[in-house]
Amino acid sequence: MPQPVIRPARANEYDDVARVWMESWVSTGLEDASDSLLAKLRARVPMEIEKGWSLYVADDNGVLAAMLAMHVSDCYLDQLFVAPKYQGNSLGRQLLAFTRQHLPDEIWLRCVRENEKAWRWYEREGFAFEKEQVDSTSGRVMKYYRWRKSA
Repeated sequence: MPQPVIRPARANEYDDVARVWMESWVSTGLEDASDSLLAKLRARVPMEIEKGWSLYVADDNGVLAAMLAMHVSDCYLDQLFVAPKYQGNSLGRQLLAFTRQHLPDEIWLRCVRENEKAWRWYEREGFAFEKEQVDSTSGRVMKYYRWRKSA
C-alpha cells in the first residue's frame, strides 16, 4: 500500500485539517472530542497560517491522514498529528523526515508533558530535552526539545 503524499494544505481543507488534529489529539487521552474543541481548532488553522505557519497534509487518495505545521523562519515544528487509523505505520517518521528537509540544521518543538508517547518518540528520533515550562495559554506543562544536525 503506497504511503500518503505530503503536500501543502489547501484552504478548502482547513476543516478537515482541524478534524484530523482533534482526532489525533483526542487519541492521546488528554482531552475528549467535542464540538467546542473542533470549533477552536477550526478557528486556529487560518489564524496560525496568518501568523506564519507552513501547513502540510498527508493525503491518502483524498483522505487526510495527518497534518504538519511549522514556522520555517524559527526552525519550529509546531504541530505534527497523525489520524488514529494511520498511527503506527511510520507516517510520523515520514513527516519528520519531510520536516528535516525544510529545517535541515535545527528543529525545536514543544510537547505536552502528559503526552508521554509523543515525547518519548521525539527522544527516540534524536531530539534532546531542554526544559519544561507552563504554557500561559493552556496552563499545561510543556516539554521543550531540540534537534541539531550533527557536525
